[in-house]
Order: sequence, then structure tokens, then C-alpha cells
Amino acid sequence: MSNHLRKWLIFSPVGLALIGLGLSIVGDAATRKAKGQRFREWFPQGTLGLIVLNSGIALFGEAVKHSTLRESRRQTD
Repeated sequence: MSNHLRKWLIFSPVGLALIGLGLSIVGDAATRKAKGQRFREWFPQGTLGLIVLNSGIALFGEAVKHSTLRESRRQTD
């Protein structure tokens, strides 16, 4: 198994899971804000959700990079 394939198989599902988790956390924080809860109750949660979401996007982007590198190497062989 190539190094690029291994990284794709790891980063892709982890990135997608983090994207979903981050969206869920942000959605819950937004619901808390809409219900009028205090700033200190929804803001840290929303910030954490955005961190998790952006981490998932970064990992999935890394997975796409490795998939592309793997495909380009296959075409040149």
C-alpha cells in the first residue's frame, strides 16, 4: 500500500467525521444563542465547533492532496 493511499484512507474519514461533528457543535451553539442563553454559555461552544469544523476541512483537504498525488503518480507509471 502506498504512502499516499494510506494517508488518504486515514485523513479522509477522520476529516469528514470532524466536519460533521463541528457542524453539530456550531448548530447547537447557534440554537442556544437563538434561545437567548447567556453569551458565556454559547460562545465557547460555538468557538470549539468552529475549531473542529476547520480542522476537519484541513484534514479532508490534506486527504484530497494525497489522493491527487497518488493518481498523478499512477498515470506517470
